[in-house]
Amino acid sequence: MTKMNSPLSLRPTRAPRRIRDRGRGFSLIEVMTAATIGIVLAAFAIPKMTSSLQNFRTGGDARTLNTDVTLAKMRASSGYTHARVYADLSAQTIEVDVWNTSTSAWAPDSQNGTANSLSKSVTFGYGTAIANPPPNTQSTIAQAPLCYNAANTATVANTACVVFNSRGVPIDSTSTPTGSDALYVTDGTSVYSVTVTATGSIRTWRSESSPASCSAGSCWKKR
Repeated sequence: MTKMNSPLSLRPTRAPRRIRDRGRGFSLIEVMTAATIGIVLAAFAIPKMTSSLQNFRTGGDARTLNTDVTLAKMRASSGYTHARVYADLSAQTIEVDVWNTSTSAWAPDSQNGTANSLSKSVTFGYGTAIANPPPNTQSTIAQAPLCYNAANTATVANTACVVFNSRGVPIDSTSTPTGSDALYVTDGTSVYSVTVTATGSIRTWRSESSPASCSAGSCWKKR
């Protein structure tokens, strides 16, 4: 004989209240609270990320300067000639030139390509708050001396050049060894410098653009 199901056994089983509540999602107040917290955190994080990114770009340009100065020194020595780093302070570009003994003129290094531009928001300079050069480098803070034109007969305004002789020693316009060459770049927050000693030693430095308090040269840190 077939057993009949009780009408009560056919009723759908109701889920416990705790399980039913899980399907309702978040309330409007909860969503707004989470969004507000996210906005506040982003407001703190974005400026720091922007500053870090800018400092990364400036540091990258300083490394490019260091590489170009090193390359110019190598080109001078390997080619038994003079070579230089030519910085255009107006166009914000850098290039390596080699003295062509056949034509008696400066020409861009054939193996280095065209001039490199500084990154966005990075310019040649050191601001007004930096009063002293890196320690044991220049006597007075300044960009390297003006560059000469291709024929080497006249200086070019708004330029700076670091020149090496065939022994890889930095020299001035009279071919006298010098230890006061430097190139500076800044993003308005930090300042980087690439200096060259009289022996041809190349160093990279970093300083804040607006140091709170520094004795002579103490703000500079070797990189």
